[in-house]
Amino acid sequence: MNQSALLAILLSLASAAGYALAAVAQSRLAAQGGGGVGQLLARPLWWWAVGLNAAGALMHVAALHYGPLTLVQPLGALTLVAALPLSAYYERRRVTRREWRGAAWTLAGLTGLIAVTGPASPGDALSLSEALAITAATALLLAFLVRSGAHSAHGGRLGFATASGVASAVASALTQTVTASLATELPSGPLTWWQTTVLTVLVATFAVGGLLLSQAAYRGGLAAPLAVVNLANPAAASVIGVALLGESFHGGPLGWLTAAAAAGVAARGVIMLTGATPAAPGAERPTTVPTTLPVTVAADLPLPTADLSLPRPADLPSPEPAVHITA
Repeated sequence: MNQSALLAILLSLASAAGYALAAVAQSRLAAQGGGGVGQLLARPLWWWAVGLNAAGALMHVAALHYGPLTLVQPLGALTLVAALPLSAYYERRRVTRREWRGAAWTLAGLTGLIAVTGPASPGDALSLSEALAITAATALLLAFLVRSGAHSAHGGRLGFATASGVASAVASALTQTVTASLATELPSGPLTWWQTTVLTVLVATFAVGGLLLSQAAYRGGLAAPLAVVNLANPAAASVIGVALLGESFHGGPLGWLTAAAAAGVAARGVIMLTGATPAAPGAERPTTVPTTLPVTVAADLPLPTADLSLPRPADLPSPEPAVHITA
């Protein structure tokens, strides 16, 4: 193993740890009732999560500089493995076997999906019209997912997680366009200053939106929403790459079948994590009120009986005759 590959592995592991710590911090905020954006901005733990996410993103980009995508992306999926024990530690519990099995299935599916995804060739990036079209389509999709999640209790968290992953993927695609323009590698030439400014604002909007959506997804548990975020991000990036950047899955039809099978494996893992996720600290639990009171009667003990029958008229004592005294 050469020095560049080793450095890429170390940076990928550090990036996964940063993302995992950020997710745990967001989960703790959600369990404590983080509230709206204004309340989050006043919480130091929120800014720790923002800083850890930024650090994880920077180390991920640095890892891609030193190592190939096929090496860095699967290692980035270790975020889920790192987040499970960290979350359990703060919740003062142990990671269940079902959670470990769900994480293993999810990682296997995610690794298979990344392994057959072809990276963009050098210089490939979105044009301005394509970037604006993706922005509009993504905004509609996110609005649908958020609206659906607002009317659903359990499935809503996974809808928010899906929206978070999609928003992050679009932010990455737009970032690629901006960096390619600044490096004068766009096929149509560099963008103008106002075009670059517009795309930069869109990148920041989707990045912050993805962070806030993941914050909403972590209410009630961490494992399943984090798995969905990690799946939706490369899935959305693959759709953009195949549809607009000329990418494809390795191996032709076999690669497409492998990607479909990997998606099924990952979905099974998410389902297992959804069923294994314990209630978050402070979460409201349903209270059931018994409608009947249990009564236990010992069979060997005689029950006391009482004669509750009313006396018949013949059994009633006759009234004494009244005595009148006259003077």
